[in-house]
Parts: sequence; structure tokens; C-alpha cells
Amino acid sequence: MSAKSAISKEIFAPLDERMLGAVQVKRRTKKKIPFLATGGQGEYLTYICLSVTNKKPTQASITKVKQFEGSTSFVRRSQWMLEQLRQVNGIDPNRDSAEFDLLFENAFDQWVASTASEKCTFFQILHHTCQRYLTDRKPEFINCQSKIMGGNSILHSAADSVTSAVQKASQALNERGERLGRAEEKTEDMKNSAQQFAETAHKKEHLTASSASRHMYQQN
Repeated sequence: MSAKSAISKEIFAPLDERMLGAVQVKRRTKKKIPFLATGGQGEYLTYICLSVTNKKPTQASITKVKQFEGSTSFVRRSQWMLEQLRQVNGIDPNRDSAEFDLLFENAFDQWVASTASEKCTFFQILHHTCQRYLTDRKPEFINCQSKIMGGNSILHSAADSVTSAVQKASQALNERGERLGRAEEKTEDMKNSAQQFAETAHKKEHLTASSASRHMYQQN
């Protein structure tokens, strides 16, 4: 079982929560902790986890989970409600970077993910979760690549929508043009038929008049 699967099962499942994503991190800067506060626990791994409750109304939270050296279990540490997240800083929007910052109402942490890819995946899940579950105040995402924000997919979707609309409009115009063309041809045919009818009637009238004149001349 992977570490993330174990965290989901051990930390969140017992509280009827569902873990959406997690990223293994290390601090970019050493946090000053009093010597006595360390408790001699030694080295540890740190994970930043995003979870939601299964019960309605759904509540999302970000939890710091640690696994100490020599232990197979995980320990829940700090936790914040997603509403407390104020800013997500991707550090560099122009390259794949494993570094990022999280700013909460009462805390600020500078992290380095195990890989840039893992950070990217976590950011995508985090951004989507914020858009889905936060209505009033969403955190600010700064210095993030467009792929993290879903920018490419949004642009492609918009472009596809525009292209589809243009194609439909073009097809409608073509169909309308064909209908107008057929109507014009029909009108022209009717006009020609009427003109031929008028010419034929005029000729008949002229022949009738000529015949009547000759008849009257013969009688006289």
C-alpha cells in the first residue's frame, strides 16, 4: 500500500472523510523550534493533504500529516478549513518548480514538493476543490502555470465552442442561401412563364384581329 493510500485509510476514513489529494513536502526554510519542543522524535516525512467530509454539507480541509522515522503509522498535525486558505503561490509561472507557499489566516508555510509533477497534480486538485466548494471567498492563486489552473483546457474548450458556433452559423447561412437561390430560380421561372403566356396571348389577339379585318374586307 502506498503512503497516500495508507494516510487516507488511517487518518481520514475513521472520521468519515475522503482524501482528494496529497503532496509530500519539505520546508524550504528551517522553522525555529525550541529544543525541548522537538521531543527527540528524530526525522520525519511531511504530507499536505486535502480532504472533504462525506456528510452534507460538505466541508473541505487541509491537513498536515507526519510519519516519524521508524514508524509505519501517520500522525495528524495542523489542520485548516479550506475557507482559511488565503493564497497559493506557485513561485514560478514559467517553469516546472517544486516550490510553493501556502498562506492561511493564521499561518504561512514555504514548501518544496518531492517532485514538480506531484506539486502540479496537487495544485490542480486544490484549485478544482476551491472552485467547487467555496462560494464567498476563494483563495488567490498566484505565479501558477496555466496547466495548473486548467488554463489550457479552458482555452481549448472555449475555442472548440467558438469553432462549433461558427460552423453552425456558416451551415445555416449556406442553407438559407440555397433556399433563397431556389426561391429566386422559381420566381424567375414563373416570370418567364408569365412573359411567354403574355406574348402568346398577344400573338393570338393580333392574329384574331387580322383575321377579322380580312373577313370584313372580303365582305365589302
